[in-house]
Amino acid sequence: MNQRIGWSKSLLRQASVRLSVIVAVLTLSLAAGAQQQIANAAKPAGGTDVKTTAAESAAQQPEYIVGEGDVLHINVWKETEISQTVVVRPDGNISLPLVNEIAVAGLTPRQIQQLVTDKLKSILTNPQVTVTVTEVRSKMVYITGEVSKPGAYSVASPLNVLQLIARAGGLSEFANRKNIYILRAGDNKHRLHFNYKEVVHGKKTEQNILLQPGDTVVVP
Repeated sequence: MNQRIGWSKSLLRQASVRLSVIVAVLTLSLAAGAQQQIANAAKPAGGTDVKTTAAESAAQQPEYIVGEGDVLHINVWKETEISQTVVVRPDGNISLPLVNEIAVAGLTPRQIQQLVTDKLKSILTNPQVTVTVTEVRSKMVYITGEVSKPGAYSVASPLNVLQLIARAGGLSEFANRKNIYILRAGDNKHRLHFNYKEVVHGKKTEQNILLQPGDTVVVP
């Protein structure tokens, strides 16, 4: 009798151990599944990592191309006499102490930085150069007529007609909203039509074109 009771207790202990193992395995499996769901939720549709997408998007952005009239700040570390804020002249050049004339129009700030660095290497030990565009003047569009602030506006980044009108303070109460037009740079014979009322209501949005440097928007 006592022997049977001992066997029963032994069997109960074994069953208890097995049950504990099963519960532990299930708990670990559920935790792993929850972590995977959290990781998947952090990704956009298609399974692409947010950080990777942002980095790729930034890498695809074209670098700014310096043009005539742009204002550059060229800083040479620990060389205050060489560091200058300069304007790109109509010939596309700038002047700097020690290196004289440098052609920069058509180059990116990074290319100008490397060019200045190379020219200073024969004069300075390990020159550290930084080039920053402080004012964009080479890429301008124009708006005239019935807007609050007609004038010239820079297009350092993509700019459409509606955005330019907003920059110019919006249309006046006398503006002819249906007959706005764009004079394309170098082709003033052809007018590109822009109906403000249609575009702001989501109709014929193809009229809301990206402006090119030199374009003029006329608001009659």
